[in-house]
Order: sequence, then structure tokens, then C-alpha cells
Amino acid sequence: MLAKIKQLYQDMMQPQPDISAADRLHQARLAATALMVEVMRVDEQKTDAEIETVLLVIEKKFAVTRAEAENILSAATEELSDATDYHQFTSLINADYEMPQKIVMIEFLWQVAFADGELDMYEEHIIRKVAELIYVPHKEFIRTREKVKGQLET
Repeated sequence: MLAKIKQLYQDMMQPQPDISAADRLHQARLAATALMVEVMRVDEQKTDAEIETVLLVIEKKFAVTRAEAENILSAATEELSDATDYHQFTSLINADYEMPQKIVMIEFLWQVAFADGELDMYEEHIIRKVAELIYVPHKEFIRTREKVKGQLET
């Protein structure tokens, strides 16, 4: 038993092979997209407007083509279906995003939530949870919500 614990500890202390910058970027994109998909599907009413918003955000944020955005959306949806919690996504965002990028990420989640014209309480709950997990201050959570809401009202 002690030998197994010792081996586990030694394995954990071994340096992990570095992944390429391109792979890391791809993982961060999938993580961000998976969280947008979760906001989209949490109210069990995935609308065309929400799907289009996610695709537009992916295209704009990641500077990719529509076909690439669709591939990212598909892969992220698959990753999300295999996930048991948000840690695998938020840990990548915490590792790769600075605070301004995290705040923009929360803004994108609000855009998805408001895309169908109404904010569901479950959508707000997911965004609040993600904001907490990626350490976005509550005032930014509120500010981004009001910013997106104001953009839709004009």
C-alpha cells in the first residue's frame, strides 16, 4: 500500500510533457466554447439564435472561418457531454486567460444567454458559477450583464 502511494507521489512530481502552443490554444478554445454551449443548453431550449450567437462569437473571438467555428462547436459539445463538472474547462481558462480575457468570456456567456430574448434563471446561475470559478469579480459579472442587456435594448 505504501509503495503504491509512494509511486503515485513520484509520478505526480515528474514533469509533464509540454503541449504545443497550438494544442493549448485549441484546448482553451474548446473550453470557452463548451461553457457557451452549457449556457445555451441549460434551459433545455436551444434556439437557432443561441446557436448563431455562439458561432459568431467563435468566429470573432478566435478569428476563424464559419466551417472552423462549426467544428469547434461540435467538438466542444462532445467534450461537454463527457464532462462531469466545469473544472476541466475553467482550469484551462484560468491557466490561459488574463482577467480582461476572462471578463470578455463572461460577456460572451451573457450574449448567449440573452440571444433568445429572455434570460432564464438557470442561464444566470451557470454564468455566475463560471464567473466564480474563473475568479471574475462580482462587479464585473453584473457590469457585463448590464452591458449586454443594454446593447440588446438599443
